[in-house]
Amino acid sequence: MTSQMKPMSHNDSAPSTPGKFKIDKSPFVHNRLRLHSSLAKLTFWSFIFLTLIFLFFYRSPSSNPLPADASRRSLRTYNWGGAAWEKRVRTSARIRSRNGISVLVTGAAGFVGTHVSAALKRRGDGVLGLDNFNDYYDPSLKRARQALLERSGVFIVEGDINDAALLRKLFEVVAFTHVMHLAAQAGVRYAMENPSSYVHSNIAGLVNLLEVCKSANPQPAIVWASSSSVYGLNTKVPFSEKDRTDQPASLYAATKKAGEEIAHTYNHIYGLSLTGLRFFTVYGPWGRPDMAYFFFTKDILKGKSISIFEAANHGTVARDFTYIDDIVKGCLAALDTAEKSTGSGGKKKGPAQLRVFNLGNTSPVPVSDMVSILERLLKVKVKRNIIKLPRNGDVQFTHANISSAQRELGYKPTTDLQSGLKKFVRWYVSYYKDGKKAAER
Repeated sequence: MTSQMKPMSHNDSAPSTPGKFKIDKSPFVHNRLRLHSSLAKLTFWSFIFLTLIFLFFYRSPSSNPLPADASRRSLRTYNWGGAAWEKRVRTSARIRSRNGISVLVTGAAGFVGTHVSAALKRRGDGVLGLDNFNDYYDPSLKRARQALLERSGVFIVEGDINDAALLRKLFEVVAFTHVMHLAAQAGVRYAMENPSSYVHSNIAGLVNLLEVCKSANPQPAIVWASSSSVYGLNTKVPFSEKDRTDQPASLYAATKKAGEEIAHTYNHIYGLSLTGLRFFTVYGPWGRPDMAYFFFTKDILKGKSISIFEAANHGTVARDFTYIDDIVKGCLAALDTAEKSTGSGGKKKGPAQLRVFNLGNTSPVPVSDMVSILERLLKVKVKRNIIKLPRNGDVQFTHANISSAQRELGYKPTTDLQSGLKKFVRWYVSYYKDGKKAAER
């Protein structure tokens, strides 16, 4: 998405080029000239440095972007604003059904965001998307999702959740009743390569969004994506919302746990209605290429061997795979049961709703069995390579206790892994045209 700015190179300490004549050979005059030269250089480079700082920190949100820091991946400034832009925002967010809601969906071009936005639009709710289209994985897939949503009438504003001016403008144009906050830096292993992107998106971005929401009038109710990763090294199964979550196994998990504590703070101080959803290994059509089921499918079709993790003492690695349609039902139910925030203008007027739910399938499946299902669906014999589970943040198993979501949201997953993967494979083969497009990547 972005290219890292190269530091300006200079040789302030290098000797200046000797001249062809000398005014005075005395040490005093010579030193004075050197001093003047050094001061001149210092003044020049100070001016350049201050100019760069000014351009970086004080440029208008609607100006053309400078290259952003590649380590953070989501600092681009986008063009937004104007009468035509505001009209698109209002049109997309317009409620078209009786008792409908208007929802700002962050991360709308993401996997879950696309499906949730489409489902909301289908039932007549007003929906406006926000996404920065970063390059954590192939942006062309996000653009294809964007095109899919645009055909259904959902406009995705291109921007960063850390852009407070943009968020405030969106709330000025539309009085959103709800926010579905799905924007985040995803992935467990990538945190070891680019930790700052997780802090930037999952912590700073969440705080920025909550700051804008707390000051909105009326304040929206907020549903946001936490993660099953918060259970970390917890060995009690199935995982319950009441279990300890203070032993994260990855930085990603730590940022999601931090998000839950931040949500508690904003609920307590400002009266924001907040519901956190702990997703368990979501999969399905239009999914994320960094997920195992997705890149396993790609590699199997290319005839590559598949590496399957094995825990200590030949322990099985299993996941509570949850099909995207079931996750969407849980998200919509969370929005529909969310109570109104109780603050106004950043001031709390009474206790507000604060909830957290597991959204899983309650049926953990060994990763090796998932590979066997793909093997049958793709009609390709898989070459397996068993390796030890690395210390990269992955945990041995996940298993959701969903009794709370069943009771309060009416949540009931209905798709088993065999059926869900069949739908995913059908989409994958169609989207990548029998693997040709995938082979080019």
